[in-house]
Amino acid sequence: MKKLLTETANRASRYLSEIGNRRVAPLPDQVSGLEALGGPLPEGPSDPAETLALLDDIGSPATVATTGGRYFGFVIGGTLPAALAANWLAGAWDQNASMQVMSPVSAKLEEIVTAWMLDLLGLPSAAGAGFVTGTTMANFSALAAARSALLQRAGWNVEEDSLFGAPPIRVVVGDEVHVSVLKALTLLGLGRSRPTRVPVDGQGRMRPDALPAFDDRTLICIQAGNVNTGAFDPAQEICTRAREAGAWVHVDGAFGLWAAVSPHYAPLLAGVGAADSWAIDCHKWLNVPYDSGVAVVRDPEHLRQAMSSGSAAYLAQGAGREPWQFTPDSSRRARGVELWAAMRSLGRSGLREMIERNCHQAKMFAERLHDAGFSILNEVVLNQVLVSFGSPVETRRVIAETQTDGTCWCGATQWQGHTAMRISVSSWATTDDDVERSIAAMIRIAKK
Repeated sequence: MKKLLTETANRASRYLSEIGNRRVAPLPDQVSGLEALGGPLPEGPSDPAETLALLDDIGSPATVATTGGRYFGFVIGGTLPAALAANWLAGAWDQNASMQVMSPVSAKLEEIVTAWMLDLLGLPSAAGAGFVTGTTMANFSALAAARSALLQRAGWNVEEDSLFGAPPIRVVVGDEVHVSVLKALTLLGLGRSRPTRVPVDGQGRMRPDALPAFDDRTLICIQAGNVNTGAFDPAQEICTRAREAGAWVHVDGAFGLWAAVSPHYAPLLAGVGAADSWAIDCHKWLNVPYDSGVAVVRDPEHLRQAMSSGSAAYLAQGAGREPWQFTPDSSRRARGVELWAAMRSLGRSGLREMIERNCHQAKMFAERLHDAGFSILNEVVLNQVLVSFGSPVETRRVIAETQTDGTCWCGATQWQGHTAMRISVSSWATTDDDVERSIAAMIRIAKK
C-alpha cells in the first residue's frame, strides 16, 4: 500500500506540475484514446500499480485542466493545495460522515466549518447547515426546508402527509433564475413551469416594481450572483417585503455569497443576511475538490425536519448535532475535512485576497477586450464577463476556435438576445499572466 500511494503521489504531482504548460482542453485523439480503458471486464485481478498506471497514462491526457489557471468556463474553481492534501487524507481515513458515532472528527469539523462560514458570509450565527454535493442539492435541501415550514404554518405536515391535498405554495423566481433552482423545485413537486416569473433589468436583476404580492405561503428565490453577469437581486427590498408578509426568501448564492468576505464587494449583498435560507457552492470560489456544497437555513429545525428520516433502533443518536439529519443522503464522504483545510490555510485575509484578485482579473478581461474593439455586454461587478465579438456567427466562431486553440477555455451563452462568450474567473491558481496569455489568444483568434 505504501509503495502504491507513493507512486500515486508522484503521478499526481507530475500532473499538477505540468498543468500550467499543457492545453486546457484535450485533443480529439486523447479523448478517443479513452476507449482503451474499456473492453470486457478482466476475468481475474490485476496489480493495483498496473491499474493506476493505465488510468494515469490514458486518463490524465484526456482531462480538462480545470485545476489550472486558464480555465474560465462554468464557474469552476481549482483545488487549493491544502484542500487537495486534506482530500487525500480523508480518502485514507475513509470516514462515513453520516453520524457522530461513525466519525467524530467529521462531525466536529462540520460544526467548526459551519461557524466559520456563517461568520465569514455574514449569515445568522444560529443557522443550521447541511453538507451536500453542490448548489443543486443545496438548493434542494434549503427549498425542502422552506416547503416544510410554509406548509407547517398552514397546518399541514408534508413529511407525513405528502403534497396530495396540501395547501398551495406560491413560488416566485426571477426571469433569469438558475436551472439548479428549477431542478430543485421539480424534485420537490413544486414544478418547473408553475413559479411566477418576475421580469428582470438589463443586468438580470429582479425588478422590484414587478414583484407580485407576497403572503405567508409565498416562497421567493433570489440570486446572489447571476450566472451570466454576476449581478445581485435587490435582496434588501425583497427581504423587507417578505418579512412583512410572512413569506420565505431563499438565496441561490452559489458563488456570489463569497463576495461577502471582501469589504469592497460585500455591499452587493446588502439585505441577503435577512433571508431564510441560502445555497452555497464550495467547489466554485472556495476552491475545494468536487463535490462540495452547503445548504444553510436560519432555523436549523426547519432543515432537520425536512431532511430527517426518523430513526431506527440500530442508529445510535448522539446528544449533539447528527450530520445525517441535515442532508438528503445518509452515508456520504467527509466533505468537511477539505473545507476546514481550505479555510484554515487561507484564513480571512487569504480568502479575501483570492476573491478580490479574481474580480480584478475579470475587469482585466473586460478592459483589454473592450480596448481591442469588442463589446462587453454586462456591468462587470464581480467575476463574470460577457463578450460579443460581433455577429452571433462570428462570436460562436471565436469561442469554438479559442476552445480548440487550447490556451484557455471559455463557454458560450445566450443572454437577453445576445450570443456571447462567458468568462468566469474563480480559481486561486489564475495569475495575471494567465489572463494576459488568454486575452492575447482571444484577440489573435478574433482578428484572424
